[in-house]
Amino acid sequence: MDKKIKVAIIGTGNISECHINGYLKNPNTELYAFCDIRQDRLKEMGEKYGITRLYTDKDEMLRELPEIDAVSVCTWNCAHAECTIAALKAGKHVLCEKPMATSAKEAREMLAAAKESGKLLMMGFVRRFGNDCRILKDFVDNGYFGDIYYAKATYLRRNGSPGGWFGWKERSGGGPLIDLGVHVIDLTRYVMGNHKPVSVYGVTFHKLGDRRELKDQKGYTASSADGTEPFDVEDMVSAMVRYDNGSVVSVEASFSLNLKKDEGKIEFFGTKAGAKMDPELEMYVETNGYMADVNLCAPTELSFDGLFENEIDHYVDCVVNGASCKSPAEDGVTLMEILDAIYESARTGHEVVIG
Repeated sequence: MDKKIKVAIIGTGNISECHINGYLKNPNTELYAFCDIRQDRLKEMGEKYGITRLYTDKDEMLRELPEIDAVSVCTWNCAHAECTIAALKAGKHVLCEKPMATSAKEAREMLAAAKESGKLLMMGFVRRFGNDCRILKDFVDNGYFGDIYYAKATYLRRNGSPGGWFGWKERSGGGPLIDLGVHVIDLTRYVMGNHKPVSVYGVTFHKLGDRRELKDQKGYTASSADGTEPFDVEDMVSAMVRYDNGSVVSVEASFSLNLKKDEGKIEFFGTKAGAKMDPELEMYVETNGYMADVNLCAPTELSFDGLFENEIDHYVDCVVNGASCKSPAEDGVTLMEILDAIYESARTGHEVVIG
């Protein structure tokens, strides 16, 4: 293309660097401006990436830089809706990190703003762009598994609370469900055909907290963590989601749990075959009257090398060429409806019907 699209980043925390590196590698984009309410982090990131257009106020940035074409929103969860809606109203395309918002109400307001502006609002469901998902979805779409009627997804950490705003409900909206569970709930729903959720049953626990007293090093720590923040979210969640085609997904996610090692396993059970991603893709079938295990020669373990680049490239393709979005805002709204229902079920102790 003759002209590169100008991209701004709102929120320069850890996850923003995945977006930034994706834009830097895309030949059709120019990384143009950064915005963050933390002056020190903003200065640090500006120096690191050579960005001189630095703002602590998103509205000021959007007002003073009308030439911006697209935005990535990488803020605390509680600011996703506000920042996304502001960018859409300013006539910018938006890629918003997961979760879409902290409630389905906010998510619906974001979708309405996108429709009113006529601009793209894409959700950052990055697992949809993984090599493992691409291969599995190819088999599913070609009928290899038959009717997938049940799936199980676990995203369990033994000592994995990132600290910072992740455990602060006012900013995060929740704990491992809204941070980790959203990944696997979306991935299972996407692979199985994006069916409509009709009911959920869920439980949440706050038993171990964020284990900040432990001397063990955590695998991931938020850039804003200093060990003094509150931790008032769940540390573990378990839920079952039922869809309108009769299929059911069971989900477990934790920041803190007394298990031997972290676990990230997703299983699918169909009438013709089953599959497990743990992390390599394995498939289980019947052939010639025998049960058989299928292991592909192609690399099937999720590769983080190029994962976010795939997502950013698709976003840019949608903006520049009008490609059909693989991760639309409507799916973000549906996921928030599921998360809201799980939290409500946990609160009441009863199943919650959706829609």
